[in-house]
Amino acid sequence: MEQEGVTHGTRRHPPQVAALIVGVAFLAVGVLGFIPGVTTGYEGLEFAGHHSEARLFGVFAVSILHNLVHLLFGVVGVLAARKRAASRVFLMVGGGIYLLLWIIGLVIPQSSPGNFLPFNVADNWLHLGLGLGMIALGLLTTALERKAGDYPEPDIQHQ
Repeated sequence: MEQEGVTHGTRRHPPQVAALIVGVAFLAVGVLGFIPGVTTGYEGLEFAGHHSEARLFGVFAVSILHNLVHLLFGVVGVLAARKRAASRVFLMVGGGIYLLLWIIGLVIPQSSPGNFLPFNVADNWLHLGLGLGMIALGLLTTALERKAGDYPEPDIQHQ
């Protein structure tokens, strides 16, 4: 008998697959941010702050701290993929965090000390896409499970 939310063997549920893919992608981006050539302006890579001149793929502003955040987010995603509920939380809350980062990127001027990760216009658009995409994955994978009868409807009791 399978415990709710725990993966046994090789079977992963849709939210777990999505969380694993997103987590591995974040790990890859975090590592790539430390590779000269993939990251242009690598000699200008700062620990943090808007003065970092490094650009992942020549487009996205990165710093050491920014890369470490990507690695941390990736580890959280891979670990969350071990359980269905944790996978959903990772996708939904993580998506919300990225939407918040998008808003912060719109509000804080790029040349200000508040832009400590750093963000640029390309990062802002990416954060919007990631936020919406992760939330959509959380909702879609849950809907797929419910449609397949593999995930119970919430039990709402009225008092």
